[in-house]
Amino acid sequence: MAPRMIDLSMPVHAEMKLFPRIEKLRMEMKESWSEFAAGIGANEYGEDHLTAHYAVTLSDHAGTHIDAIKHMGHENSPGPEGIPLEYCFGDGVVLDFRHLDYGTAITVPDMERALSRIGYKIKPRDIVLIRTGASDYNDEDRYLTDHVGMSAEATKWLIDQDCRVTGIDAPTYDPPIWAMFETRKFWLAHKVMQTDPYWHIENLVNLGDLPPHGFKLSVFPVKWVGTTGAPVRAVGMIDE
Repeated sequence: MAPRMIDLSMPVHAEMKLFPRIEKLRMEMKESWSEFAAGIGANEYGEDHLTAHYAVTLSDHAGTHIDAIKHMGHENSPGPEGIPLEYCFGDGVVLDFRHLDYGTAITVPDMERALSRIGYKIKPRDIVLIRTGASDYNDEDRYLTDHVGMSAEATKWLIDQDCRVTGIDAPTYDPPIWAMFETRKFWLAHKVMQTDPYWHIENLVNLGDLPPHGFKLSVFPVKWVGTTGAPVRAVGMIDE
């Protein structure tokens, strides 16, 4: 029997909520069906409806995407083309942190308690998803402010378990910007990738439709070369 598919990716459209300083999405039809037929000359043979196409301007950090090492590295750091594919498909785990106060940086003890609640021990190559609840209102302004995020210590702890790909249902893997300014600690979880290679996915959705564990995840990125991130069509697969 085929597994049940859970779509974990945010819809991409012009009015979607974006992290500050991310370029707004633009979609423009460049040629309609009839314009393409005329432009290629096929209308002379009675064809008036061929292939339309759009031009799309999309930030590498818009919608559900994965951050490459280059995001916090340097010009010669690998982009999405350098993300090992073997880390992008595997067993999934959802850890729930909706009970924490907004702005909290998730600690190692928080991670251990979350795992204890679901009776699970992380194994190598697991893909761990952080549920903050923010995706429930990702079409509202509070999506950018009302969530928790990962600390550097908890991120390193996941890496120590050989969990190299992880993700979150919030606009950033770290706490929100206002919390970073309160603590004067900026993107510490992101900065872990400068010394310990790992990759995180942001702007996930529908984590509440997944069980805590016992499912597969597919989170393959588009093979953009040299960018600092790339879109992901994240899918959970549940055997029934």
